[in-house]
Amino acid sequence: MSLPKEFKYSEEHEWVKDEGDKVRIGITDFAQSELGDIVFVELPEVGDEVEADEPFGSVESVKTVSELYAPVSGKVVEVNEELDDSPEFVNESPYEKAWMIVVEPSDASEKDKLMTAEQYEEMISEE
Repeated sequence: MSLPKEFKYSEEHEWVKDEGDKVRIGITDFAQSELGDIVFVELPEVGDEVEADEPFGSVESVKTVSELYAPVSGKVVEVNEELDDSPEFVNESPYEKAWMIVVEPSDASEKDKLMTAEQYEEMISEE
């Protein structure tokens, strides 16, 4: 299982890549492996507001439907529309091709509450 060290992680298994005044968000390798084969991804629209710790979309696998929780609050400025036609990217490339949304955070301090790769690894090893 891969865990990019430069990313931050949420307790709900989302990753956050800091891109200056924006953050790119997706789900972790661990999350996709637990879910199984992803068959559908539902994401918000560009311009939507997301709220930290609130659902912003969902992923559907052959086993279950799982909510996606926003790790930070802010405005959605980009959505990965490739996932409409290729939801399998979530399984194949959770950190590169399967980013889900890009958000302009409304409160930069929320990023400080996220876990480092080491902290996230410790959390999932206990699950």
